[in-house]
Amino acid sequence: MIRKGSIIRCCPYPAFFILPCNKSIGSTTYIIYFKTIVMSQQSSSFLGSEEQPLSTPTSDERTMAILCHVLCLVVSFIAPLVIYLVKKDESKFVAEHAKESLNFQITCVIICVVLFITIIGIFLLWLFGIIATILIIVATIRASEGKVYRYPFNIRLIR
Repeated sequence: MIRKGSIIRCCPYPAFFILPCNKSIGSTTYIIYFKTIVMSQQSSSFLGSEEQPLSTPTSDERTMAILCHVLCLVVSFIAPLVIYLVKKDESKFVAEHAKESLNFQITCVIICVVLFITIIGIFLLWLFGIIATILIIVATIRASEGKVYRYPFNIRLIR
């Protein structure tokens, strides 16, 4: 039995709200309203996870998000730090990508220092560099698609 104000879930994301309508004579008629509860879908793999942003980013926002990741290949953590400080109040999409990229670069520096201290780690630095470069390229592609990307291993110091 359907009651007044009840919620029917047909899948994890949308919900149907059933509300009474008193426009009919003699009996109560119900109107079904459809409302989306969660707008982002998340997919995950060993290369990281991605989610759809709540609003569609503009081309300028996508460009800044791409620059957050690509410039890390040249100037490490300075580019995402500057972009985050300049654009954090203007765009949530750019701020999310800049924070994620900055956290990844800080994580990379920490891992490189730990690997450099250990004798065996010195030989693994080149392998870590290749993996980091691949992840940066994947993040750049996801930013160009307008998706929010999460690196698979990342110490999130900046929230």
